[in-house]
Amino acid sequence: MSKRTSAKYKIDRRMGENIWGRPKSPVNRREHGPGQHGQRRKGKLSDFGQQLRAKQKLKGYYGDVTEKQFRKVYEEAVRMKGDTSQNLIGLLERRLDMVVYRAKMAPTIFAARQVVNHGHVLVNGHRCNIASARVKPGDVISLSDKARNMALVMEAQGSAERDIPEYVAVDGFQATYVRVPTFDEVPYPVKMEPNLVVEFYSR
Repeated sequence: MSKRTSAKYKIDRRMGENIWGRPKSPVNRREHGPGQHGQRRKGKLSDFGQQLRAKQKLKGYYGDVTEKQFRKVYEEAVRMKGDTSQNLIGLLERRLDMVVYRAKMAPTIFAARQVVNHGHVLVNGHRCNIASARVKPGDVISLSDKARNMALVMEAQGSAERDIPEYVAVDGFQATYVRVPTFDEVPYPVKMEPNLVVEFYSR
């Protein structure tokens, strides 16, 4: 389990973007970064700076996974056939916590990870409490009876904040992972640049 080491909305403010598209984001009120030096004028980023920023943004979006975990996913994407940036996104979108979030079984990626870690999620009828577990096309993800009455689950299902993507088919408290999406299909609220992430790691 990866542990979030800082306030999640600091990621938003550091990037200067509302990376999860949430109305609560402080970026909606304060565009400058966190901390006493956050209001300083930002200089032009170098190529390295742009690559690092792209990596931090993508890593932050997926629940601020650890650097070790993220690099491991990148290395796996490199070994796969095809475009590395597409493979990277495909692997990240196969994480169990991400599928729970996409299926609107939790209001945020952090809440989705908590729901999984607490044992409220079943994959093909078997309990799974590993947020980074990979799902395969055809896998059925469902919530336990106890979780179905949880306030955060009810909040997520009633929210009009985001839509369920086509690669996840939802029926009530059950979702089927239809296929691994391409980068263009993933509904990011802000522009993501996985090609820069690949450049960052391949230096």
